[in-house]
Amino acid sequence: MIIAGLPYSYAGQTSIEEITGGSPYGASTITGSDGSRMPSENELNAARFQGKHVAAIAKKLSGCCH
Repeated sequence: MIIAGLPYSYAGQTSIEEITGGSPYGASTITGSDGSRMPSENELNAARFQGKHVAAIAKKLSGCCH
């Protein structure tokens, strides 16, 4: 098994402009128990970045399309 978290190359996880989810373990969001807070733009971008990162690793591992 390979764990492909959110790499530090995603600059949004080191931002101090807002309280936001996300860590080297992976993209996440912060919410209250009532679900009233929706994911921020930074959190959504982190999820997209991680998705592309995982897809790139999977492509390399499959040997496809060198």
